[in-house]
Amino acid sequence: MKVLHVVGARPNFMKAAPVHAALAARGVEQLLVHTGQHYDAAMSDVFFTELGLPEPDANLNVGSGSHTVQTAEVMKRIEPLLVEQRPDWVLVYGDVNSTVAAALVCAKLRIRIAHVEAGLRSFDRSMPEEINRIVTDALSDLLLTPSADGDENLHSEGVDASRIHRVGNVMIDTLVRLLPRAEERWPNLSRDLGIDRYILLTLHRPSNVDDPETLRPIVETLADISARIPVLFPVHPRTAEALRKMNVQTPPAFKLTEPLSYLDFTALQQHATAVITDSGGVQEETTFLGVPCLTMRPNTERPVTIAVGTNTLIGNDLVALRAAVDDILAGRGRRGAIPELWDGRAAERIADVLLTS
Repeated sequence: MKVLHVVGARPNFMKAAPVHAALAARGVEQLLVHTGQHYDAAMSDVFFTELGLPEPDANLNVGSGSHTVQTAEVMKRIEPLLVEQRPDWVLVYGDVNSTVAAALVCAKLRIRIAHVEAGLRSFDRSMPEEINRIVTDALSDLLLTPSADGDENLHSEGVDASRIHRVGNVMIDTLVRLLPRAEERWPNLSRDLGIDRYILLTLHRPSNVDDPETLRPIVETLADISARIPVLFPVHPRTAEALRKMNVQTPPAFKLTEPLSYLDFTALQQHATAVITDSGGVQEETTFLGVPCLTMRPNTERPVTIAVGTNTLIGNDLVALRAAVDDILAGRGRRGAIPELWDGRAAERIADVLLTS
């Protein structure tokens, strides 16, 4: 059997690493294709190193561009490779442009597709990721879901049950494996950043950062919160550019840093008093870690993090954000539980499904 993995952005790397390892342990021939969707070394190269992924067999070097341009470039550049290699399975991960692009090409070439993290729905088609999820699931031969809500979404869309396999959350496999190494980073991180009790912040979605009229009050509110508890903000390149254009001044307790490696960010999540984010994966990781998470989005494709885990949706309600921070600082933050099959063994289940399909 020959399996080809398509990755293009940081969340893909975290999901692909354990699956690649599980298939390698079973002697499966594998190819790793990096589309280059995340082209910044801080957003890509260091993740390969820390996660133990091998050097990609091919890098398509797609780079930045609009959603349409990026998707089209991945399609153009991956097709000759797929024609040459003719893998038995192509594994695509999550909901980035590289995922839907590879799925479209595979469907045209009659190459079987397995979608890792299938079935997630925000029910908000204004999100480009939602379109990617819907299209990828419609094209995939195997739908590998992380939680029961994924199964339910696919069933409601009329997907044949034989295509759906609940395997658990493969991103948690990486978290479980690397958490001890991340913990080793904490003493130096705490000393170098001068932090002990703090809120960890991530913001990168266009709906939050592209419009100055939206971003400025968010930053001002977080700056005010930093007067009570320091706010640590590893800044995504997209957000950094928006902040530069706005010429935002922040107080010393609102600490802006460069993007962090996986291990450093994981250590900071583990020790945070709370995390404020608009990321999907961070909602999952904080749930596993038992850290209260405030999500600055009006919806989530990961409702299990709310129903079971530590997540609270805030949207752009800055009054609600202040109130939620007040609750957390008063010891009333959500702790939640770990969802079923988020046990560090999802990749093994994925390997089993592929080898018997």
